[in-house]
Amino acid sequence: MLSHLSLGVADLGRTSAFYDAVMATLGHNRVWTSEKGVGYGPNAREEKLTLFLQPGPIVLPGPGFHLAFTASTREVVGLFHAAALAHGGKDRGAPGPRPHYGPTYYAAFVTDPDGYKLEAVFQES
Repeated sequence: MLSHLSLGVADLGRTSAFYDAVMATLGHNRVWTSEKGVGYGPNAREEKLTLFLQPGPIVLPGPGFHLAFTASTREVVGLFHAAALAHGGKDRGAPGPRPHYGPTYYAAFVTDPDGYKLEAVFQES
């Protein structure tokens, strides 16, 4: 449904180092770089997330907004969470089952260095 999503960031170097690490756990790479931004996806033709340097303060979306990334296994959810914490993210929910979202819902929650809420989720079929 979505082509891609763009986020404004305060420090492109710091935030791109965070996303380099967490996106790698999910099988995505940095597919382009400029002095004003970076893009991530499985390849350059399928860029899904873009970060742009934003002058001035970052204004975060309101309550209820977060980005949920698909993880291929429960182990990948754990790798995502660990990479996020090791690269300046904050814990908002350790990897584990979330039965209130569904019987096979397994997720972890973090915030990135700018405060955006992120989730990695695996759901068994």
